[in-house]
Amino acid sequence: MVDHDDPEPPRMKDEQVELCTSVDQSNPEISQIKREQEEFCTNLNQSNAERPEIKKEQDELCTTLGQSYPRFQQESDHGEPKSNTDQLLFRISFAAEKRQCDNDETRKSLTCEVCGKAFRCKSDLITHHRTHTGEKPYSCETCGKCFSQQPYLNSHMRCHTGEKPYVCHTCGKRFSHSSAHKRHMAIHKEEKAYSCGTCGKRFSQQPYLTAHMRCHTGEKPYVCNTCGKSFTQRSHLTGHMRCHTGERPYSCGTCGKSFSQRTHLTGHMRCHTGEKPYVCNTCGKGFSQRTHLTAHMRFHTGEKPFSCGNCGKSFRYKSDLSTHHRTHTGEKPYSCETCGKSFSQRAYLTAHMRRHTGEKLYVCNTCGKRFSSSSPYYRHVAIHKEEKTYSCGIYGKCSCRRDNLVLHMRSHTGEKSSS
Repeated sequence: MVDHDDPEPPRMKDEQVELCTSVDQSNPEISQIKREQEEFCTNLNQSNAERPEIKKEQDELCTTLGQSYPRFQQESDHGEPKSNTDQLLFRISFAAEKRQCDNDETRKSLTCEVCGKAFRCKSDLITHHRTHTGEKPYSCETCGKCFSQQPYLNSHMRCHTGEKPYVCHTCGKRFSHSSAHKRHMAIHKEEKAYSCGTCGKRFSQQPYLTAHMRCHTGEKPYVCNTCGKSFTQRSHLTGHMRCHTGERPYSCGTCGKSFSQRTHLTGHMRCHTGEKPYVCNTCGKGFSQRTHLTAHMRFHTGEKPFSCGNCGKSFRYKSDLSTHHRTHTGEKPYSCETCGKSFSQRAYLTAHMRRHTGEKLYVCNTCGKRFSSSSPYYRHVAIHKEEKTYSCGIYGKCSCRRDNLVLHMRSHTGEKSSS
């Protein structure tokens, strides 16, 4: 450190001039560092009255470097006291390193001790280390999920908020992630350089073509370790695994309902916004999801692509076929927790539960009578409408219900009910 009573300032000056000259020769291209060195050397040439300010500046520099670089502080605490020359050299090296990190993209001087990967900036190295340690310091306050980087957490939060900051300027469609936005933009640009050699379909990216080829080959490389089910794409396996874990990471910011897949949340959000982007070209009816439009089109085409392997009966929906299968197997997977009665369909269980709760959702707008299920409600409404379409061939008596006509006919035939 510079003392007011230092008897040998000329000697210190000579050492610093020599240091500046040697650094200038070894780094002739760093003009800014040179100017900084010359400024320090010139300042030391001035009167003794200014030296206390140089001392103060150097003290502040050492304190700052000690806070930012603990290793430097340890060396200062436990080793020999650093001279003014050493401190000046460290400051010059620090300034050069800082500028190199900011400007020189070709040099990567910081190396990972685990895998040897090199980085320009210390912050990049720290972030990279988390891939080895598994550290995830950024956690979501809503669902508790943790992330290794702040940008990953910011992107995840949009699952809860529903925010979609990335907008397609061509069609106005919005996206919550930049990657999905870029993939969508390629559709408008028609950059589909990858074509399927089997069917000729073209794709904008190689991974899309690779995934598409599995439709022809039947390859399913992604296997669930729990149930053994296989999938053509990794994303499908990821979504399937949530059936086992019960995880529902996608939450609606409006009503709080959670979903296991992002597409389900996207479709659900249209219940709040009323958006129906999928329109039937035949009748003009709109739908919030593409699958609903696809199913609706079968009413116009008469298509029934799902056939029962036992009786050959066909259905428009796969869910209807699954329900129908239970008539052959006798399966009744839906059980009442109150009385234990089982049902083949969830709707039957829902209607049954109203017997225990006494709930009556269906109300006659004419007389106010309430019903717990839809079938007796519709039969009752027909009474007010006087739609007596069933008539007795003997007396001409009419009834709005077929079962009432059957009972009436037994009065003529003498037939007794089987019950």
